[in-house]
Amino acid sequence: MKHIWKAAAIVVAALTIASCNDKKFTVEGQVANAKDSVLYFENVGLEGINTLDSIKLDEGGSFSFSEEAPATPEFYRLRIADQIINVSIDSTETVQFKAEYPGMASNYTVSGSDNCEKIKELTLMQMDLQNRAIAIQRNPSLGVDEANDSIQRLINAHKEKVKSNYIYKEPMKAYSYFALFQAIGNYLIFNPRTNKDDIKAFAAVATSWDTYYPHAERGQNLHNIAIEGMKNQRIIAAQNAEFKVEASKVQEAGVLDIALLDNKGQERHLTDLKGKVVLLDFHIFALNDSPKRIIMLRELYNKYQAQGLEIYQVSLDPDEHFWKQQTAALPWISVRDADGVNSQRLMLYNIQAVPDFFLIDRGNNLVKRAAQIKDLEAEIQKLL
Repeated sequence: MKHIWKAAAIVVAALTIASCNDKKFTVEGQVANAKDSVLYFENVGLEGINTLDSIKLDEGGSFSFSEEAPATPEFYRLRIADQIINVSIDSTETVQFKAEYPGMASNYTVSGSDNCEKIKELTLMQMDLQNRAIAIQRNPSLGVDEANDSIQRLINAHKEKVKSNYIYKEPMKAYSYFALFQAIGNYLIFNPRTNKDDIKAFAAVATSWDTYYPHAERGQNLHNIAIEGMKNQRIIAAQNAEFKVEASKVQEAGVLDIALLDNKGQERHLTDLKGKVVLLDFHIFALNDSPKRIIMLRELYNKYQAQGLEIYQVSLDPDEHFWKQQTAALPWISVRDADGVNSQRLMLYNIQAVPDFFLIDRGNNLVKRAAQIKDLEAEIQKLL
């Protein structure tokens, strides 16, 4: 599983193609307004990101990087700080970039590579999608369900456009591979773990790469992802009966029930908390920021628990023993989803990244999610 999804960790960075023996390719150009900045040229491989070369830019901002062309398609990037230009190499070509810093991730031109031009188009589309999704999440006039539905419609429209104009049009191209791993934050736009139509997109590119690059590790990785997605779909289908029962409670209680064992082995239902204001929190204790977040939740709980606040915290940690240790002294309801980040509950609640939380009123109705809340304590006071 780790090997299958190692490409997902580098989706926002990008990917690419190259082929030849001992020949070279060149990436060159200028970055304006970047004097004294360090420009890095990095390989975005399946095992991670490796720096190949770098240059401290002068007033003219000129640069030129030359590397051996790999035997099969590969991906690279130009980076200054957190500004990234994704690069695709499919031969010994010379690709030229002209960019302006800051904002070079979107403010650049490219010549010498059709793949790189298409990757720029996809990158700008992804940025626009993300900005529109954030605007919807921050719109205080939209309820949770309305915001989620609007965002999902945006994502679906984006996916159809990308599939039609890029992935299915030329699945053998590097930009089609790149498109599969784009993301909004930590949320994969194409996710074969949860969407059977997305499996087809991965399979189409994988099959095409088998033809054009029969021994490419990236093509094999795509096949593994598609196969894993099909397995997950069978598991989800087997669980449908369980979740249909839970879905009936949505209409009755106004919130999708969660029934999981707490850290003492007792089954705890989210819907049993009707009459209280509930902070439904999805959390991973293994994250670096977890202690700081727990302290914040403790302060809120200590202050408002007597007035009717309850916290129902769903852990997605893979290690049950570690989770029990971390939650032993917590005063609120701590449950654990053994399916972790593969849980269907994340999909049902449209969780795009963890941690995330929701506020539920005394009537068991979802009121707001984290992205719609500027002042959590003030929102809790309103509901109390």
